[in-house]
Amino acid sequence: MKTFNPINKVSAILLLLISTCAIGNPVGEAQRLYSPLPDEVIPALSKAGKWPVAVRTITVVNKAHYPLFEKEQKPRELVLEVWYPASQQGEPALYENVMRSHTPFSIIGSASRDSEPAKGSYPLIILSHGYTGYRHLMYYLAEHLASHGYVVAAIDHTDSTNQDINIQESPYAGFPSTLYNRSRDQQFVLEALTEHTQFSAVIDDSKVGLIGYSMGGYGAVATAGGCYAFDQQSVATFTGVTDAKTAAGIAKKLNTCSGGNQTEPDGRWAAVVALAPWGGQHQLFSPKSLNNIAVPILYVVGEFDDISGYDGVTWLYKQTQNNQTKLLTIDNARHNIAGHPAPAEAYNHELDLGHYYEPAWQTQALNNIVRHFSLAQMNCYLKDQKQSCKYLAVQGNSNEVDAEGKTTPAWPGFNKRYGLGLRMDSK
Repeated sequence: MKTFNPINKVSAILLLLISTCAIGNPVGEAQRLYSPLPDEVIPALSKAGKWPVAVRTITVVNKAHYPLFEKEQKPRELVLEVWYPASQQGEPALYENVMRSHTPFSIIGSASRDSEPAKGSYPLIILSHGYTGYRHLMYYLAEHLASHGYVVAAIDHTDSTNQDINIQESPYAGFPSTLYNRSRDQQFVLEALTEHTQFSAVIDDSKVGLIGYSMGGYGAVATAGGCYAFDQQSVATFTGVTDAKTAAGIAKKLNTCSGGNQTEPDGRWAAVVALAPWGGQHQLFSPKSLNNIAVPILYVVGEFDDISGYDGVTWLYKQTQNNQTKLLTIDNARHNIAGHPAPAEAYNHELDLGHYYEPAWQTQALNNIVRHFSLAQMNCYLKDQKQSCKYLAVQGNSNEVDAEGKTTPAWPGFNKRYGLGLRMDSK
């Protein structure tokens, strides 16, 4: 397939991907990205839970996979990082990845590598990164959720990782695969993990959660029941296929719902957090299908998102009509609301730093907001914890001042003075 560039036809939607600051480690050394903060200044549900956390890397293979541009089955391999409540805490794990320039870096986590699981079974949450990304991009969130009693699996989406893509020479080489496979990967990982010899016994799959960022959010909306609505023009724009007959065939393969092979979503999906989900700005979903989504979705978006577009995410929110749909807006934020802080190596080049950096926010503050509201969404709908539901039931802005300048109480879960810059809309 020839090289193509959808940015020339739409707007700059992929290469900006901009979060902030590594905590002063020399380049090349394993680093910790977070500073300790007093409990009083962070949201209530951003505090670590009671469980020690362990992590394990596994590989799963979808043997029944049909690639977008091929007619025959071809196995699709996915590397997963799986965090889970552990029986005891061990030495901290290292998370090793490459940035968009393919510069390697290493992060010191809080989880311990391959420790024995704690007794019991725990709800499953799947994390899905953007284009490009990697399975550790939201490791802070995975460790946090696992400490509160969840099994959390983050996917390395094949054809869509920093390692897979030469972002400088062929930045869109993996984009057609991303469009086609995001939701399929999410559904397949749910099925694979619940049958996996190492994890089936510790997973309670009666209610499952899904958290997707950017293209992961694009997939999550479909996995929850949204149906894609590509036409010949959008196929040409985002895959490079311009022949009318071929484009019609590609559109038919793309235009699926609920993991690619179902008309109805898997009934186990019980909660979704869509972080800056892509696709709404191009209306790539059928409005009727969005209207029929029954899974509770919390949309989260930066006020000035320049990749998915604020109007695009609000379009998704408005079309998703069930009364458990919410939209959390982060004032003065762009698109990089969900990744971990930039490692020290990223500060050498805008290509790398632009994948993490936010001009007006500290990434640690954004991460704590994502921790808080993601845990509230999962606790509310996967564990039926009423107190967590109250943290979602906020309205208006968090600034403690109303439109008339009168003082208002802090949002539940936020101490006075420390909840600035958020807005919540609900159905």
